Amino acid sequence: MRGPRSLRSRVTIAATLTLAFWVAVVTIGFNLALANRLAAQADDVLRLRAEAVASTLVISLTGDVSVHDTRPDAAIDQGTWTFEGSRLIEGPAVTTVVGGQAQALAAHNNRHAETDEPYPVRLYAQPVMSQGHKVATVVSSVELAPYAQIRNAVLLGSAVLALLLMGGVFLVMRLAVSRALSPVQAMTQQAAAWSVGDVAGRFGDEVRPSELALLAGTLDALLARLAAVLRHERQLAAELSHELRTPLSRIIAETDLLRDRDQSVEELAAGHASIVQGAEEMRDILETLLATARTETGAPTGSCDAVEVARSLAARVADSTSGKAVVVVRKPGDIRAGVDAAVLERALAPVLDNALRYAVHEVRIEVKGGSDAVMIDVLDDGPGIQGASLPHVFEPGRRGDPADGHQGAGLGLALARRLLVASGGGISASSSPLGAVFHLILPRG
Repeated sequence: MRGPRSLRSRVTIAATLTLAFWVAVVTIGFNLALANRLAAQADDVLRLRAEAVASTLVISLTGDVSVHDTRPDAAIDQGTWTFEGSRLIEGPAVTTVVGGQAQALAAHNNRHAETDEPYPVRLYAQPVMSQGHKVATVVSSVELAPYAQIRNAVLLGSAVLALLLMGGVFLVMRLAVSRALSPVQAMTQQAAAWSVGDVAGRFGDEVRPSELALLAGTLDALLARLAAVLRHERQLAAELSHELRTPLSRIIAETDLLRDRDQSVEELAAGHASIVQGAEEMRDILETLLATARTETGAPTGSCDAVEVARSLAARVADSTSGKAVVVVRKPGDIRAGVDAAVLERALAPVLDNALRYAVHEVRIEVKGGSDAVMIDVLDDGPGIQGASLPHVFEPGRRGDPADGHQGAGLGLALARRLLVASGGGISASSSPLGAVFHLILPRG
């Protein structure tokens, strides 16, 4: 059978059962202590009666026992017997069941006896000594019914009181737990609503109990991670569209030309080659992004010669540099980078494109190896980066000069940084009177 599902019910039941256990222990202990006390009280009454009767006995020099009692105390005498051996000296007739028990108790030298017939009775035997010898025995009795009635009444009352107490505790505990957990439920509902429509919402540093403050901090961290994931997904979609736009536009343009007018064999061949080149660029872009995704998930990375990648990229853009030179310089050190060639090319391409856009005559790509990293510096002889724009050059959507006629969306450098960071490297920018400098750092391969 399944237990209660809600935390409120579980906590309430657990607390109530725990308290019920201790209430039961206390109730049972109290009733046992009361029973022992009533039994001791009955024994005290028996002993006092027996001592009172024994004080009225007169023992002669010859050892004969007689009763000298001038007190009119019939209540004591009614339940008391005096025996010399097994011979009744004074007391009720021994023909009754209780009288027979009293005679047997005196004859066998026992101290206590009980009988349930015709009603519960407890008997006590008090020996009377003379010169070190027992000369008589006084047996007293008391009915146990009043003591049993008190014991049963207290047992019933304590049981009813315990049940009423547990019922009240259950209701109070359920109310208290419900009130204690209501902020948790409200926070959970608010976090769920924020995760759907407002990922910027946070609980903040409002004063709360320590447990709720910890929960609020955890939920805020969870919402922050969710917001970061959503931003990453949006940025990835923007970067995909940015990277795929150029080859896709070229393919569409060449297709339109092939469809709209007749072309010579040479023009057809050039158009087909352009379409193939655009499709291959799109394939390379997708493979690069897949390689980056594998890197971000911890999959093994490849390695490449950073100089060869830089030279290959420089040769590819040679036709579109508008007379600007791209010089690749290899400096001392191991230049084997610990990333796939496609990833490095895709990270270096927007940096080189940015340098060519602002360079006047030349762009230099300097590659050198360090003790645990490969460094690539991309330098141009342009105007450099304005001081206000320098901290924001890698932010998605930011452009140094929106009116420069460039059709880009400002995502190239952001993509370069994401690829390098995902590969375990990084990128930074600086500016000098000689132009802008981009510093790429890659792990050693």
